[in-house]
Amino acid sequence: MYIIKVKGKAKIPDYIQIRDENFVLVAYFRADRPLKNLEKFGLEGKEEAMEDLIKSLPFGKLQKLEL
Repeated sequence: MYIIKVKGKAKIPDYIQIRDENFVLVAYFRADRPLKNLEKFGLEGKEEAMEDLIKSLPFGKLQKLEL
């Protein structure tokens, strides 16, 4: 899976996209909201690591999601 942080503009907030191996959008959520339903993506129990990763991600750079 891959992750990218998208910069919002004006009143639109920053978002996080999670994409699968074929770059199909799997999840799309606000960067400033608590992470919910991570078990749908096989990431249960990794909320803290995911939160740290989101904070450190640069905007607009697609990265392989490895937790």
